[in-house]
Amino acid sequence: MNDLFSEGSISNPTLLLDEATCKQNIRRMAEKAKRHDLVFRPHFKTHQSLHIGQWFKAVGVDKITVSSLAMAEYFSEGGWEDITVAFPVNLREIERIRKLASAVRLNLLVESVASVEFLSENLDTPVQVFIKIDSGYHRTGILADDTQKLGAVLGAIERSGILNFSGFLTHAGHSYGARSHKEIAEIHASSTGALKKLKDTYQSQFPGLILSIGDTPTCSVMEDFEGIDEIRPGNFVFYDLVQYAIGACHLDDIAVAMACPVVAKHEERQELIVYGGGVHFSKDQLVLKHGTKPIFGAVADHKEGNWIAGDLTRNYVSKLSQEHGTIKVEKEVFDRYDIGSIIVILPVHSCLTANLMKSYLTLEGNEVDRF
Repeated sequence: MNDLFSEGSISNPTLLLDEATCKQNIRRMAEKAKRHDLVFRPHFKTHQSLHIGQWFKAVGVDKITVSSLAMAEYFSEGGWEDITVAFPVNLREIERIRKLASAVRLNLLVESVASVEFLSENLDTPVQVFIKIDSGYHRTGILADDTQKLGAVLGAIERSGILNFSGFLTHAGHSYGARSHKEIAEIHASSTGALKKLKDTYQSQFPGLILSIGDTPTCSVMEDFEGIDEIRPGNFVFYDLVQYAIGACHLDDIAVAMACPVVAKHEERQELIVYGGGVHFSKDQLVLKHGTKPIFGAVADHKEGNWIAGDLTRNYVSKLSQEHGTIKVEKEVFDRYDIGSIIVILPVHSCLTANLMKSYLTLEGNEVDRF
């Protein structure tokens, strides 16, 4: 294994990828899906990489989720043929939709009669549609008990002649606010319960409809998926400090970390300044303990070409500006790093960090490109 942390190996903020841990995360989730007879349609918005996508193909994945039509095009060109765009359909991208619909099995999200009617009038190739259900996150979607709105959208789909109803889809994003397995279980029971009631109501009208859920915390922790047909987790491929705080993973499941050069030291404050700011990490923050200040990342020790998580509450990123990161550390850690050293930081939110960084460097020294 190359020593990525030696002098000159890394000169700029760099997103490191632990390939072995990443593959282990993929295998574990694929095995869970198989164990519960679930369709595994992972969300690729976290890694956004054809190369990493091959690691999913190695465990039998042939259906994926993405967050945009542009991302769907990227993966379509890379050979993926069954793609769900898990974002409310954007009618201004109708030409992209038409093109993709002729190339892959395309699954879109709708939640209004207006969207259904527009698609019906402007498509010439059949498309699968899910109705997005709001199961408690309250970002978007139709409430599961809004039978009037659901009936209107379903009626418009039935009349369309070119749209095929796939089923009901939800993302229990409020699980990201959980801080115990009990809270995760309560959210899971509530969101899946709402979907199962919909299936009971509409299955006779639409015999083949499926139920699709997609958040990493519930998919990682829960073992009861009775009545659910498909899971679409994404963040699990890398995990991060938020998932650790939720209880969805262990620290050694986190498969990415930022390597940042130390550019200044302030002994009077026991702070290290690194080249690595909001444009690299994002400004997502996390409160690890009640009553403490939020952190923007946590220091990990790097040893023998890898990293080991340290004390997250004592050595952490306390502040980010555009290019600067301020690292609050204990004296022992402060003394360990010189100006010009590389310090490794676990991200709060790996999805946004990966999106900003655009590529990965494996611990073996190989660059991995992405969308």
